[in-house]
This record gives sequence, structure tokens and C-alpha cells, in this order.
Amino acid sequence: MDKEKKLQLLEEAFAEIHLRLESYQYEQFLQYYEMLIEKNKVMNLTSITEFEEVIHKHFVDSVVNFEKIVDNSKKISLIDVGTGAGFPGIPIKIVYPFIKIVLLDSLNKRVKFLQEVIESLELQDIIAIHSRAEDAGRNVQYRETFDYCVSRAVANLATLSEYCLPFVKVGGCFISYKAGAVEEELEQSKKAIQLLGAEVEEKKDFILPNTDIHRSMIYIRKVKLQDFSKNKDTEKILESKNVSEDL
Repeated sequence: MDKEKKLQLLEEAFAEIHLRLESYQYEQFLQYYEMLIEKNKVMNLTSITEFEEVIHKHFVDSVVNFEKIVDNSKKISLIDVGTGAGFPGIPIKIVYPFIKIVLLDSLNKRVKFLQEVIESLELQDIIAIHSRAEDAGRNVQYRETFDYCVSRAVANLATLSEYCLPFVKVGGCFISYKAGAVEEELEQSKKAIQLLGAEVEEKKDFILPNTDIHRSMIYIRKVKLQDFSKNKDTEKILESKNVSEDL
């Protein structure tokens, strides 16, 4: 498939979710794809490698329904916890370059790849840091400083909330990307979410365009400051897997 065809497919895919990008942004996505596939030869970043599948299951999936929270008249900060190969953080940055983003991952070689992507795509106001989520969440540099926290990492919602909500400032939102049925998981996590000073604001269900994949985005709003002195130590390390590969 030649470059022109790939760029056309990117444009068509984003048009289906009502996003019209500048030509340089489609070029950035194409370069990101090429770097992802090349690095995937020597380290496990994704099992999804076919171009059109990457477009829909990684790129589009990262930004679909995200426009509801975007206000380009305001400065927005966001942290992507368990970013893996950079999803959803890097696609969000490409589409919404005014958002200030931190990519967090527990594996240093993935962080180095993300730093290469950031440099090659000439992305601004975005950094990749190497840390476990529970450690970074206790760091005053990151604790309760972000407008949004996003994660496609694979973990139970209660566990994810425990790792992600410490990053969110009061009034901010944790957005969890989920696949399949989530009603029972959501119900079982509500008590933990409440103890973390937050509440479930909305669950948006949809079929990912050009797939048969059922997706949910769960919006969890931080309503009060956390009392970190009472938080128990977590026993599990959040596995910063890029995305559920059984999609």
C-alpha cells in the first residue's frame, strides 16, 4: 500500500468520527505507525500490526468520543497511566496538540520508544516518564495536578481507580477505556471510587467504527480532595499493557 493510499485511509477513518485534521497530523499518524511496527520487531508493543486495524483499534479508539471534554479555549493537562505503546496519549496529542500530556509507564524500554516518537513527530508539551503508577501517584509533582487521567490499561476498574484518581485534581475526571460488558465491574467499583473522593458521572457505550467491538468509556469525576494518609498500600503493580489485545 503506497503512502497516498494510507493517508487517504487515515483521513476517511477520522472523518467517520467527525474529525477533520490538518495534513501534517495525518503525516504524524503515519510516521507513528511506521515507528510502532519497526520497534515491534524487537519488543512487544502490540499484536495489532495491519495498517487498517491499527487505524481503527488504536488510533481512532484512542480519540473517539474525546471531543466532548475538549475546550481549546482552556489549558488542559492530562496523564495517560499505563500508556504502553502510547495509547491513548499520543493520538490524543496529535489530534489535540494544545493539551499538555504526561505518558506514564512502568517499563523503561517502552518509555524510551515513546521518547523517540515524541522527538521524531516534533510533539510539544508532552513527556514520557518511567514509574509505577502507585509511586508516581504519591509524588507531589503529579498528585492531584491533572485535569484528566486516561487509561486503556487492563485492570479491574476499582484497581484502576485506585491508581488513577490520585493524579486528578478536584473537578477533574478519570476516563477509563473499557471493552465488552462492564456493568457488573462498574457496580462493584462504586464503593472504592467513592472512598477515593470521586463519583461515576457517565458511562458511554458504543461500537467502535468499522469493527464489531463493543466499547465503553467511563467518566469518573473527582469531587473532593483525597486523604492520602489513609490510603492503604497497594499490593499489585499496575501492568502497563497498552490495550486489551483480545479486542
